[in-house]
Amino acid sequence: MSANSPLPPTCKGARAPPSPRRGEGSFGDIVMTGSAISAGVIAEVVVAARALLRVETGEDLVLSRLASTALLLGEAFLGAAVIGRPFEDVVTSAAGWRRLMVAPVTVISGVTGLPVEGAPFVLAVGAYAVDIDADGVGWVRVLAPGSAGRVAVAYSAGLALSFEAVPAPIAQGVAMLVAHLFDHRESDVAPPAAVAALWRPYRRMRLGLAVHS
Repeated sequence: MSANSPLPPTCKGARAPPSPRRGEGSFGDIVMTGSAISAGVIAEVVVAARALLRVETGEDLVLSRLASTALLLGEAFLGAAVIGRPFEDVVTSAAGWRRLMVAPVTVISGVTGLPVEGAPFVLAVGAYAVDIDADGVGWVRVLAPGSAGRVAVAYSAGLALSFEAVPAPIAQGVAMLVAHLFDHRESDVAPPAAVAALWRPYRRMRLGLAVHS
């Protein structure tokens, strides 16, 4: 990304970026999966974008796809889940605290052992420790993995459960990006700098995996 570019390259133009399979992502030896953003939230974004576009009806499918794209691009830029939903990270069961990929974490609901052979099993509460720090970062530490070489950590993360409850500058930036992508879906025009300006104060910077004490 150049110094003059307000948003990541994937935000430029109307084309949606290639997305990981079924919400999958990776960070080092961590594999993450996340639930799709709900249709209800997408509908809220479309309503907000229509107000900017002054398009009252039609183009439902196009606007819904662009709404999903804009939300995911916003989350990538912010380094945080905008809409709260379930996630699952698969991590090694090696000793030490492991940082969960998505923030802000609201709840860590359980840990499942994944042995090389045999069926997955739920780890007892005393077999692991979890924590959510003041920045909303989730941590897990496996104390007694048993036969599990890896574990799946189930948790929920997000700033808000509905688009209406999203901080206004973030929501405004998402709606503006949808409107931009709609207006320029046949061209390669960079989004307005105002989108990044609205989002930047909420941006989380991940500089590496910190050590949790």
